[in-house]
Amino acid sequence: MNAADQAIGLTVATKIAAVVTLFKTQFPDAKADLKPWANDPDTRNLIDPDSIDIGFHLPGWSRQVQSRSVLVQIRFYEDPLLGSRRAIGIEAAGFTHLGEQWRLSTVENWQFVGKTEPAEAVKDKLKLFCRQVFELFNQSDREANQ
Repeated sequence: MNAADQAIGLTVATKIAAVVTLFKTQFPDAKADLKPWANDPDTRNLIDPDSIDIGFHLPGWSRQVQSRSVLVQIRFYEDPLLGSRRAIGIEAAGFTHLGEQWRLSTVENWQFVGKTEPAEAVKDKLKLFCRQVFELFNQSDREANQ
């Protein structure tokens, strides 16, 4: 679901802003798009209400990133017993005018797949970004369990 639609309340809005900052720390030229999904019936049917989706647009096609835009989808699980929402997975995908070029999923083995792949240094930056996002959204769970 578009990050702009999920930014209900100060806590979530602050965490979304922090995600943008974390990405821009790794990719300073990126511009954040908090509404990457179109608002049409077909798209709304595909949207995961248990996710926060943010697009990041680079100033042009990047040879290192092998894309022009990166879509990040942070997936959550609402634990009814604990009354908490935990980040359980992150999908990141790089796009050009030709469509999706690569994808990274934190589910299973954190591997990149696709037509092309980013440079190794960019892969490391994206994996670091994902680890930081998990820490950001799941830190209160860890603190509560200590």
